[in-house]
Amino acid sequence: MLGPLVNAAVIVVCALLGCFLVRGIPPRFEETLKKGIGLAIVYLGIRGALDNTRVLLLIMSLVSGALLGELIDIDKWMNRAGLWAEKKLGGGKTGTAGNFAKGFASASILFCTGSMAIVGSMQSGLAGNHQTLFAKSILDGSISIVFGASLGIGVAFSALPVLVYQGGIALLSMAARDFLSPDIITEMSAVGNLLVAAIGLNFVCLAEGREIRVANLIPAIFVPGIYITVENLIRG
Repeated sequence: MLGPLVNAAVIVVCALLGCFLVRGIPPRFEETLKKGIGLAIVYLGIRGALDNTRVLLLIMSLVSGALLGELIDIDKWMNRAGLWAEKKLGGGKTGTAGNFAKGFASASILFCTGSMAIVGSMQSGLAGNHQTLFAKSILDGSISIVFGASLGIGVAFSALPVLVYQGGIALLSMAARDFLSPDIITEMSAVGNLLVAAIGLNFVCLAEGREIRVANLIPAIFVPGIYITVENLIRG
């Protein structure tokens, strides 16, 4: 739970800084900061993926996971869920109360409805690797400052759904870890780290509308577990 706790704490602190200390951050600072963090995320993802010992399994996982993810179109459903939550939580209202709801809704959706939250939380639970969520914390923190300055204290309260959402995924992954061999955890983590690198690439160099739909690659993380389990059963 360390990763989710740090992520939530950073959101609260940075949102409060934005609310009470910072005003009018130039967009170019935010853009450059995102690209810098994106480079760090690419590095973390590639470094973690190098722990892989079965290259062909990794490739097969990405291919089959991409096919399944596109068939389900996870990215589309995540976007729809975000729009639904924004509508229900009051996005679009005006005034002080409306700003609170809009800040809470916008920040919650942005911080939760993303591949980095899912992959990072799974890494925390499966392998005790919190680096992805720490990197996400830096990114979320910078965004919280900007949102807090413009939308107010509601942004700080978005830390609650972030903690529940990411903590839940981490705890479920931790429970599943007891049933997984070290080999399975290594290969699943390697695939997950490649997805983290793809997230970083989206921040750094891909134009709007041409991003890698990382959410549709999430099923790839589970393929090594299924494959190695079946392989072990066949071998007896």
